[in-house]
Amino acid sequence: MRCGVHLLLIGLTAFASTGLTGAASAEELYPLPGRSDRSTVKDHVRRGRRARDAGRWNEAYAAYKAALEAATPASSTERERAEIAGELGLCELALRRYRDAAEHLAWSLEQREALPVALQKRFEQGLRKAAPHVAILNLSVDPPDAEVLVDGKPLGRLARTYRLFFEPGQHMVRAQAPGRAEALHSFGAVAKTEHNITMRLPRAAVSSEKEGAPGSPKEAPLAPSAPAAARTGPPSPWVSWPGAARIGGVAVTTATAAAGAVLLLRAHVVHGDLREGDIARRAQGWTSHTCRKASAPAACADIHDQVNERNLFATLGKVSLAASAVFGVATAASFFTEIAVFGGGPSASGVRVVPMATSERAGVLLEGAW
Repeated sequence: MRCGVHLLLIGLTAFASTGLTGAASAEELYPLPGRSDRSTVKDHVRRGRRARDAGRWNEAYAAYKAALEAATPASSTERERAEIAGELGLCELALRRYRDAAEHLAWSLEQREALPVALQKRFEQGLRKAAPHVAILNLSVDPPDAEVLVDGKPLGRLARTYRLFFEPGQHMVRAQAPGRAEALHSFGAVAKTEHNITMRLPRAAVSSEKEGAPGSPKEAPLAPSAPAAARTGPPSPWVSWPGAARIGGVAVTTATAAAGAVLLLRAHVVHGDLREGDIARRAQGWTSHTCRKASAPAACADIHDQVNERNLFATLGKVSLAASAVFGVATAASFFTEIAVFGGGPSASGVRVVPMATSERAGVLLEGAW
């Protein structure tokens, strides 16, 4: 009997120890949800506080960053996440990472109702110190479900309005949404400056491939209007002649004007020689009647030749200039005639002649390929 009781006690003891071991193993294998994450967040926060109080900002930054990444809604409260983000922003401010500091401090203050007043004042003071070193972008997006990318990196959240912080420099903001055309905006961020941008994504146009699918009705092209049809027809002979005629007219006008100028210049030179010779001869006692006498000196024959040469050059020069004026007027008249008859200027291709006039001179401007 005594032996049976001992055996029963030994069996109960073994069963109890086995049950406790199994329960402990089950708890180790299947921990309660969020319990490990919560302790991990607290460990990071404690480590960050110690490093912050000791002035080891790099270590504090790494600890608070790890805590914020591990702080999920299941393992932390809204106040804890806001406090961690604010402390991380203060560490970034001490490390002169002004953009990240402003971003985390601003995000923390968005949940200011969950923060104690003392923390609100600390974070607001930190945000004021970071603000002079960054540019602020107030971005409005329509539709609000559009994905926003800044410098190629998605923001990771959807909203109708965003308040973003940028380092000074050139940046690109892009918004995209299914069924919508993409919107891009490039801007130069300047420190202490606040930018306001509204990005609207219009609906994407329906692909033309659907319209051209087999069996789909196709609209016949519209016939051109009467003026357009007339313009696309064969050119009128009156339209084809101005190009060559104007080139010839301008060439003749230029040549005759140049010849007239040369002839008049030559006449002026000869006239100058005559005047110089007349002054010299009058100094020798010659008069205006000396060459009219029967016993006129032999030099009078040379004087008569010079006079005839001067008069000839002067006459030819005047005739050339008159002819140049006639050709110039005719060329200009052809231009105005084409405008009056056909209602337009010369063809865009080829040579274009434009008459020009000022208070001092008149002429034509020739443009085109020779």
